[in-house]
Amino acid sequence: MILAAICLSDLQTPHILGGSMIVAIDGPAASGKSTVAKTLATRIGMHYLDTGAMYRSVALEALARGISLDDESAMGELARSVRIDFAYEGDAAIATTVMLNGRDVSADIRTPRIDDAVSVAARNKAVRSAMVKRQREIASTSDTVMEGRDIGTVVFPDADVKVFLTASADERARRRHVELSERGVETAADRVREGLVNRDHADSSRETAPLRPAEDAIQLDTTGMTIHDVVAAIAALVDDAR
Repeated sequence: MILAAICLSDLQTPHILGGSMIVAIDGPAASGKSTVAKTLATRIGMHYLDTGAMYRSVALEALARGISLDDESAMGELARSVRIDFAYEGDAAIATTVMLNGRDVSADIRTPRIDDAVSVAARNKAVRSAMVKRQREIASTSDTVMEGRDIGTVVFPDADVKVFLTASADERARRRHVELSERGVETAADRVREGLVNRDHADSSRETAPLRPAEDAIQLDTTGMTIHDVVAAIAALVDDAR
């Protein structure tokens, strides 16, 4: 197992992309970003950087310490001080474990509680500044597939390939409900849908890096598409860009 250390205490390193290729996949919650990005990274031989896990980890730590998610200064200090590690098995493109300050939080950051908290943490300017700097630094070392809500608009506006995934609210709620059930998290389907709609509004209306497709992004509605279809479509875009 290889630990890719991501210490957020030193964020002054300038970003230099060099020859790295960046594939940016954006979209609202439960649009299929994570599954597509992970499958794509494995298929095309790139690293997958789970940016969402970084924000979720910061939100988790804030809740554990009793720090208000709305306290920009305290949240910024927290984001700069916590240590996040991604553990990889061999040459795998996808991290198997997310470590926060030395403990495994892979499951803890995927609960409805963190689903509700992460948007508040992510719209904090100080937190986003810390995360974006580190994301750029990490991706500068190798060809990388990244997914989130502002990868193609803010983090990597010059990404080689930009895709914005969408799906109907009903379909996204169904996917998230299935995902939670498979993890043993019992919650009402209507609550899941309500949470997604509220998060869509929060992400789209926030002042800092609002959710929106980049002007040059390819938009894909995945409502009637299989994962294989979506991955194949993006892989073709990557082939064209290489």
